[in-house]
Amino acid sequence: MAKSHSSRGGLQGVGRVLGKIPGAAMIIPLFLGALINTFLPELLDIGSFTTALFRDGTGALLALFFFCLGAQLDLRTAPVTLEKGFAILIGKVGIGIAIGLGVAFLAPGGTLFGLLPLAIIAAMTNSNSALYVALTKQFGNASDRGAISVVAMNDGPFFTMIALGAAGLASFPIEMLIGILLPLFIGFFVGNVSGTAREFLKPGEALTIPFIGFVVGTGIDFGTFVQAGLPGALLGVMTVVFSGGAAMGVLWVIHVIRRRPKPARNLIAGAAESTTAGNAIATPAAITLVDPSFAGIEAVATAQIAAATVATAIIVPFLVAAISRWQDRRGVGPAQEDEWNFGRNREPAAEENPAPEESAVR
Repeated sequence: MAKSHSSRGGLQGVGRVLGKIPGAAMIIPLFLGALINTFLPELLDIGSFTTALFRDGTGALLALFFFCLGAQLDLRTAPVTLEKGFAILIGKVGIGIAIGLGVAFLAPGGTLFGLLPLAIIAAMTNSNSALYVALTKQFGNASDRGAISVVAMNDGPFFTMIALGAAGLASFPIEMLIGILLPLFIGFFVGNVSGTAREFLKPGEALTIPFIGFVVGTGIDFGTFVQAGLPGALLGVMTVVFSGGAAMGVLWVIHVIRRRPKPARNLIAGAAESTTAGNAIATPAAITLVDPSFAGIEAVATAQIAAATVATAIIVPFLVAAISRWQDRRGVGPAQEDEWNFGRNREPAAEENPAPEESAVR
């Protein structure tokens, strides 16, 4: 009996350690899928439900994920929250698209240090909402936290598809594009019409992540991870420096335009937005479903994004803490921003309708 308790405790200890890996719910199943694909690929051909779910389930799982995700997007926010959310979203998405397309058209061979434009755009335009919420709770204010309602629009492949399609780098037939985005918009409609439906669908977003990770991993072998390791880590650093810098830069410009005094020019939200989401790992698979010409680079792009996810999740908390200390030394901070926005006797509107907690697996 003691041995059984010891074994159970050991397994729980392993689970706790694995749970501390950034994006664990996506990345661990991804590695398991790659492990099976590398050494026991025939296991996925056993047939019936096993093959349908664990090898051929990409399309259905992504559709369910986008539907549940869309239900969580709520644009009915206070003006200050809306302003901040769009400022950091424009900065992050804009710089990610600009760098990705710049590499595609200007860099020799269409790559930069081995980084693919698909991976660059997907990683740099998509942010870890769970980490954003956690960091803004600790270091930010009400409008920082409420901005997640707008920032969450960068989840999924939407902006990557727009960028690649508009640049002529991908061919997305209109009916296929509508087909892949329709679950997101239907979910958005359902969630905004019914708060009950939104709450009902909320667990589905987190539930599908490990399954998507595993199915995506079954298209990768470990040689791909070795190939993508260093470039992927570089992509993570680029995401923090450029997308975080752009998000803070646009937010600072908005502060200046609105004539906020210097103590109220709080940039915590921009710094917290400089991550790559775990769900961005599924973007190459979603793109390939619509345009099969990306199938040849899907595995490498996926591995690069996975490495960037881990790198940004490690770096960004230190960045946000450093920005917070830097602001404190200069008399700038979230409290001063709230004071200017809402006044001494008025509670921030964002607190009246706080954004729903984000899943820790993003």
